[in-house]
Amino acid sequence: MGTLVSVRRYPVKSMLGEALTSACVTTDGLEGDRRFAVLDGAGAVGSAKHPRKWGPLLHCRSRSAGPGTALVELPGGAVLPAGSAELDARLSDLLGRPVTVSGRPPEHGLLERAVPAYEGGVPEVLRARASVDGTGETITSGRVAAGTFFDFGRVHLVTANSLRRLRTAHPAGDFDPRRFRPNLVVDLRGGPGFPEDSWQGRTLRIGPALFRVLVPTPRCAVPGLGHGALPADAGIMRAVAREHRVPVLDLGRLACVGVYLEVLEPGTVTAGDPVTVLPAGP
Repeated sequence: MGTLVSVRRYPVKSMLGEALTSACVTTDGLEGDRRFAVLDGAGAVGSAKHPRKWGPLLHCRSRSAGPGTALVELPGGAVLPAGSAELDARLSDLLGRPVTVSGRPPEHGLLERAVPAYEGGVPEVLRARASVDGTGETITSGRVAAGTFFDFGRVHLVTANSLRRLRTAHPAGDFDPRRFRPNLVVDLRGGPGFPEDSWQGRTLRIGPALFRVLVPTPRCAVPGLGHGALPADAGIMRAVAREHRVPVLDLGRLACVGVYLEVLEPGTVTAGDPVTVLPAGP
């Protein structure tokens, strides 16, 4: 039905990542993906979903340097290894408070999200519980997936079809896939926008790997932020909220782009691999 057009990995959570020709997919996701995260003394896991607190991470770039290791390029060009005291010191200066880069997820890692004004940006039940933190931002608080630095699913897929559809709603916007931080970008050429809406519970064969589609991916402020050379554009998420609010579990209708995947059969995926959508398994 389609083609895998790009593969991306993010060795340090909420930093810019790296484009790959191919990647080994295990049951834990792409090898080396979200291997590290930036933590603060309050137990929060660095996530640009709280832009006032963690937004500068989107101007740092991470890349894998071998099994269990990563390098971070800071604004200005310095490149330092994840876990080094010098990197921790430089990131603490960048963020304005003491932080460390860790490869060990805390037992109860706190994940904070800014609450957007538009409808569908956060479940209404959570909006009602939101509070204002020390940055002056209204936020909700949750947890990362147990034992990991992932928000939810281990693999995130976005279709080029959906991005083309959103571009018609906001022609001035740059719907570069990097704004949505996918691991896999799939193109079903000639197909409709938002084809993944019909994929929940079904399986995807991408090259030798097999995935089950779990849920749509709710979006927050991140796609509209500046990502390195990509400028900030608040219209990106307003377009998503206008054009594509869909049911997510029991959380109501949320602004979504892409889907989270579960890995059923590991394998090495390569840009150019065929993509086939299969019926739901038993």
